Amino acid sequence: MKLWENGESVGLYEKVEEFTAGEDIKLDQKLVEWDVVGSIAHASMLKKIGILTDSELMDLKKALLKVIDLSEKGKFTIEPKDEDVHTKIENFLTEMLGNTGKKLHTGRSRNDQILVDMRLYTKEKLLKIEKNLLDLCREMMKFTEKNKWVPMPGYTHFQKAMPSSVGLWSMAFIESFLDDLKILKLAFSINDQNPLGSAAGYGVPLDIDRDMTKKLLGFGSLQNNVLYVQNSRGKIESIVISALSKIMLDLTRLSNDIILYSTEEFGFFNIGDKFRTGSSIMPKKRNPDILELVRGKMSTTTASLNQVMEILKSLPSGYHRDVQETKGPLFRSLEVTNDSIEMARMVISDVTVNKKKLLNSFTSQIFAADEAFNLVSQGIPFRDAYKHVDYNFQNYREQSPEEVIKRRKYKGTTGNLGIASTKKKIDREMRNVNSSKKNFRDTIDRLLKI
Repeated sequence: MKLWENGESVGLYEKVEEFTAGEDIKLDQKLVEWDVVGSIAHASMLKKIGILTDSELMDLKKALLKVIDLSEKGKFTIEPKDEDVHTKIENFLTEMLGNTGKKLHTGRSRNDQILVDMRLYTKEKLLKIEKNLLDLCREMMKFTEKNKWVPMPGYTHFQKAMPSSVGLWSMAFIESFLDDLKILKLAFSINDQNPLGSAAGYGVPLDIDRDMTKKLLGFGSLQNNVLYVQNSRGKIESIVISALSKIMLDLTRLSNDIILYSTEEFGFFNIGDKFRTGSSIMPKKRNPDILELVRGKMSTTTASLNQVMEILKSLPSGYHRDVQETKGPLFRSLEVTNDSIEMARMVISDVTVNKKKLLNSFTSQIFAADEAFNLVSQGIPFRDAYKHVDYNFQNYREQSPEEVIKRRKYKGTTGNLGIASTKKKIDREMRNVNSSKKNFRDTIDRLLKI
């Protein structure tokens, strides 16, 4: 029975049913626990305002916990005729509890119900991604500390430019990932708003306590305007996907560098054998497939962001079924980003550095700018020093790459990477995310406790 059927409807044709349900049948299976969590919070609030009795609340809670149990055992499967997770659960409750099951939807629409599910699901996934991103930073920090004094040519325009180091290269990615974390946390805070109580976007004539459900569900704040709650569907998903795309952009550049620097032509890095695959036709051939896939999967997040924005761009205010199509892009982006971070962390843990090859790559022209600045330190104007070196460079002595990179002492350069302060920042952020994960899980567990 569809939640919107009135007894006069002849029902939907099977093909229409499949079309309107779309991929929600598969995606909503991931939302069963969160729909139960939102329903228990809503039922608790209905009891407070006098819609449910103590015994009805307890019966609903027990039945809803049964849903989670069945789902975990693979015995609560959403089918096209169910339309969505909300209909499946409500029909289950009505069949099990009769009129008590029918009361649960009082003051609630599937519109704000799915928003609750999506916000809670996204919150849990973002906390996991935050932690995994910091784990990747820690792994890269180990790599940095091990190789901080290993010289490495710096490139511009794909040409050798100036002396650099493996430590500088690695720290550049760590700091970029920490910036990505800031963006991710902003997206997290925007997502972390309680939408329950919006109903279909215009509220209901009941004295609903939205602050109560906010607290019960562990949301950081309340999304105030009930119409904006519905207007924000898709928009907040796009904000989250945009934040994820920044991480994927950095993972793509990291993958590009490692792939390039591990080629035989460069030979700067070596990727561990367990992270390379072979060729079906060429013996002894080993390929950086994992990093190539990470690089390729960035298109999932960028395409998903574009898809969501295209869905939203022409919609007027209020709820429209189009926004159902924003769920898949969000789910895929969350999954792809999390998996890509984990793969990058695993690969970087087994990347080794070929110091001899790196040192041999320091041809004389890479020191030209250093020679010019040496003349500047003797009082020669920079432009004159530049020209002098350009005309007479063959007469300058060879320099030690190790000495050159250690000579750069100001903050952020090869001789002063800021490792200690960055490690403290990573540790602080890790404590914060672990605390947030624990607090969130504790809040949900309290709600699910009989």
